[in-house]
Amino acid sequence: MNHWPILPVVIPFVAAVLCMIAHDRGIGLQRALSAVSVGLLVLVSVVLLCQTASGDIAVYSLGNWPAPYGIVLVIDRLSALMVALMSALAVPVLLHASGGVDAQGRHFHALFQMQLAGLAGAFTTGDLFNLFVFFEILLLASYALLVHGGGPRRVRAGFAYLVLNLAGSAVFLIALGLLYGTFGTLNLADLTLVLPQLAPADQALARTALALLVAVFLLKAALLPLSFWLPPVYSAASAPVAALFAIMTKVGVYALLRVSAIGLDSSPLTAGLLDDWLPILALLTIATGTVGALAARGFAVVVANLILVSMGTLLVAIAASEARATAAALYYLPHTTLVTAGLFLLGDAIARQRGAAGDALIKGPPLAGLAALGGAYLVLALAISGLPPFSGFIGKLMVMQSLWSTGSGVVVWVALLLSGLVVALVLARAASAYFWEPGRGPGEPAVAPRSLAGSVALTILVVASPVLALAAGPVGGFAHAAAQQLHARQPYVTAVLGAVPQVERERRP
Repeated sequence: MNHWPILPVVIPFVAAVLCMIAHDRGIGLQRALSAVSVGLLVLVSVVLLCQTASGDIAVYSLGNWPAPYGIVLVIDRLSALMVALMSALAVPVLLHASGGVDAQGRHFHALFQMQLAGLAGAFTTGDLFNLFVFFEILLLASYALLVHGGGPRRVRAGFAYLVLNLAGSAVFLIALGLLYGTFGTLNLADLTLVLPQLAPADQALARTALALLVAVFLLKAALLPLSFWLPPVYSAASAPVAALFAIMTKVGVYALLRVSAIGLDSSPLTAGLLDDWLPILALLTIATGTVGALAARGFAVVVANLILVSMGTLLVAIAASEARATAAALYYLPHTTLVTAGLFLLGDAIARQRGAAGDALIKGPPLAGLAALGGAYLVLALAISGLPPFSGFIGKLMVMQSLWSTGSGVVVWVALLLSGLVVALVLARAASAYFWEPGRGPGEPAVAPRSLAGSVALTILVVASPVLALAAGPVGGFAHAAAQQLHARQPYVTAVLGAVPQVERERRP
């Protein structure tokens, strides 16, 4: 049996346990354990990308129990891409946190590793119940990471975040109960088989259950009107935690994409479940995020709203439910995750030098290392605004071209172009306050000790966009192949259930 698919879950889980055991032996040992774990994750991610590049789908059955009865982990191109993105993001997050943030509270590395385990499980699981389990694992870790370091603002944001996600988890459980009662299975591949055979009497209940499930995914993805929680939560977190959270919303996007392509599109009953309203809400999310960035008074709030803009961009592409638009979304997804993470770290590096001014968009004391910070800001600002020559321009262009022939094509073009213009103006205003007119703001500069690890972390995220632009051919090619494999559906079902599925089902009286 190929054991590689389970390693992205096992490695950080074991590291989390070891970090807990090593808690009394100093932060140095915990940092070393975390570093080894992240290094192994990067190695495993590369192997999984190579294994899936040819189109193979790896299925790992825990305890050798076959699907749909047992727990299965499935690695196709999409899962491998998401695990690789998670691992690539974990490296700069760990480096930046090791500069001192991890010592501001207890058990940072154990929680960090537990969140990586939850993320990896969500990206690889082959059934909805274990998707719920991994959601809960990553959420439990995120509750504690959000309030890491303490402070009233984080506690308030953490409480709201906790209540919101508990409500979401309750709805998730209700949806799973309804689905299992209706279909008799929660395995994604098996849903493809049972959905088209659903009795007419069960169809209304099935559509209700699937609508609840989609609502939970959209809550995780922060789609309007379920997006109000994101700016205060992300802007309250410490910089490395906020950077790690940049991939949290992508879990909702991944789950929606997986379930809609594998399950919903397999039956006429549910094929059009998202068509009428998802593009409209995605466009409204872009508008809300753009206005929120324009109205923000602090840089972290600006970046949090830019995440909303990116979520709307991703979901408007996914709403098209066709391979070309999905491929554009899969190219844009790594770009926006890494660039927004970089902006969180850059904002922290700037705020530490500005004393009382912090990251507020007002004039402050002069910055040390102006050329390096200014260069990093220029690259990240151009990339997130969607201006050439960086990956944001390529990703947005791919999204717009893929949707041009659809009914909402013109509206999408106008929304993305206007949003990009406003975002560029907002970031230019911030640059004016930080770099062009310093020296007249309140407070004395509080120059923080330079952290080599923090500088390396920021450099990794700054160069990510140029690298994605230079590698647009192979990365875009992999995204196209992943999208085609996802929408083909049958290879996934065959890999999980076999060429001729023989599933014995219990019949209700």
